Amino acid sequence: MDASSSGTLIKLSETDETVADRADDIRGRKVKDSAGEDLGKVKDLLIDQDENRVRFMEVASGGFLGIGQDTSLIPIDAITAIAEDEVRIDQTRTEVAGAPAYDPDLVRERQRDTYGEYLSYYGYPLWWGPDYAYPDYPLYR
Repeated sequence: MDASSSGTLIKLSETDETVADRADDIRGRKVKDSAGEDLGKVKDLLIDQDENRVRFMEVASGGFLGIGQDTSLIPIDAITAIAEDEVRIDQTRTEVAGAPAYDPDLVRERQRDTYGEYLSYYGYPLWWGPDYAYPDYPLYR
């Protein structure tokens, strides 16, 4: 990300945008960890509107009809495979459970600090860093 971009991410559901190919929209798909255990479902995608890139997926687990749900923020860099009904990541259930707490309001306020905290925790480089290579994931439009 260059100095001119805002670094602001927004939920895809809060925009008029969509994933370029609807078949590539992973929202609603199950998320499985590196051992094949269920982590929940992709609730939403956080997109970088400056660069037209998906940066994180919001994964909801537990609860009933949205009540009592836990939500995790997982970098798109963690995705190892996308199938018709599921998304696989390279992290374990324990790693995801130990991630910094996800607070949507805090993410909106602290932006780059918060994103860097998540990326560092999971072991991924900062997308605004000089050596970052975007993973093979669809763009939105």
